[in-house]
Amino acid sequence: MTMCPPCARRPALAATALAALLPLAACTVGPDFVPPTAPAAKHLVPPSTASRLAPGAGEPVQRLVEGQPVSAQWWRTFRNPALDRVEREALASSPTLAAARATLAQAREAVAVARGGYYPQVDLAASAERQKGPPFALGLLPSASQGLPIFNLYQVGPTVSFLPDAFGLTARTVEAQQALADTQEYQLAAARLTVTGSVATQALAIASLRRQIEAARAIIAEDRRNLALVQEARAAGRADRSDELAAQAQLAEDRAALPPLRAQYSAAQDALTVLVGRAPTTWAPPHFDLDGFTLPPRLPVSLPSTLVRQRPDIQAAQAQLHARSAAIGIATAQMYPSFPISASIGTAALAATTLGTSRSIFWTLAGGLTVPIFHGGALQAQRRAAVDAFHAALAVYRQTVLAAFGQVADTLHALDDDAAFAAAERRALDAANAAADLQRIRYAAGRGRVLDWIAAERAAQRARIGYASAQAQRDLDTARLFVAMGGGWQDPAFGPSSRGSK
Repeated sequence: MTMCPPCARRPALAATALAALLPLAACTVGPDFVPPTAPAAKHLVPPSTASRLAPGAGEPVQRLVEGQPVSAQWWRTFRNPALDRVEREALASSPTLAAARATLAQAREAVAVARGGYYPQVDLAASAERQKGPPFALGLLPSASQGLPIFNLYQVGPTVSFLPDAFGLTARTVEAQQALADTQEYQLAAARLTVTGSVATQALAIASLRRQIEAARAIIAEDRRNLALVQEARAAGRADRSDELAAQAQLAEDRAALPPLRAQYSAAQDALTVLVGRAPTTWAPPHFDLDGFTLPPRLPVSLPSTLVRQRPDIQAAQAQLHARSAAIGIATAQMYPSFPISASIGTAALAATTLGTSRSIFWTLAGGLTVPIFHGGALQAQRRAAVDAFHAALAVYRQTVLAAFGQVADTLHALDDDAAFAAAERRALDAANAAADLQRIRYAAGRGRVLDWIAAERAAQRARIGYASAQAQRDLDTARLFVAMGGGWQDPAFGPSSRGSK
């Protein structure tokens, strides 16, 4: 840790004046921060999860690749140009990210303010006074007839004050502010990751809901045709009133299922619009179709020791822990003596025209010592509070790591189940289509009942909705895995680098 900049970096005047008064051999008190040790777990992939997600039934195969780095623009692995455009627009226009960037800039300025404590404070003071008072200090002789004289006093000159960082108060303050700035930087990265993950989630939800709405409309169209067939059959005496009522009830039920799907679809569109920083009346999402997304075949899975460096939320928790550690040093340094130093040089005269003459020059040098003796236990309590805050931050860090590991494990379990579910839905769809075809052929040949055909057609349409949902769920959980792995935020390709601008 750098205790203070070299003296050569300080203004030459201040260095010359102050170096003679106090040798600046700083000692930084308080604990030096040591990052927590890496977790003991060796793998993130649960034993029950296959490294090869091959569900069969003609479904895409995915493979978990341990140790593979996460792509910075992970959403491009879905090979959907519309999604890529929306992601880039969200990164550029999201108000959430704009607020996070401004907060980070504010935190960096706070670091610059703290670093100002390393240097002397130089000010220029000037004053003009008109006084009536004792003239002795100015070398004036009193007049017995006039009493105290009235005179003008003019002063101008620089003043220098400096508080040497003898016990590391300034160093720990800078350390704490830098750690808080790091926290804001990681929170910006986490916000970026949240925005990109939410954009992908909403885009996939839109595509899935569009497919479900199309299937629901197809079911309603089938219901109308089936109702017409039943009505024809009843007119011909091959069906009764109960068959017609059953067909009408089915049509009404399926119609009732469509408005909630449309409401969810509109909500997903509006959510995506807000994510890109637009109003729903001024921007419309592109046409996302489920077939336009390619399921990524390779899924990166990091080692636990790597994940804690990849996840920005974990890094933010660690930076917050660092700030709490530095706060202990600040509280400790406040229990030690301080040595304020001040110097001034200027010119003072009774007339403005004589300012700056050799006889009007004055200067002062002063050194002080402040030793905390009794503060009613406040300084000790302040340090104990800082230690307690550190332990609280350490617990938050550990919980953040555990939550991250749990999120990854849950997502991997979900991917394993999604693959099996998609294969099952695909087989169900194939069976339902075959049954519907058979019933259609039987009815056309006069050997089947119309209600059997209706039931088979509806089952096939329902299977299409189920299969579309299963496909979308695999895509959604794949996107969630990329987010859970940290989304490659360290790579400059993720966006404008913030790490290099400190």
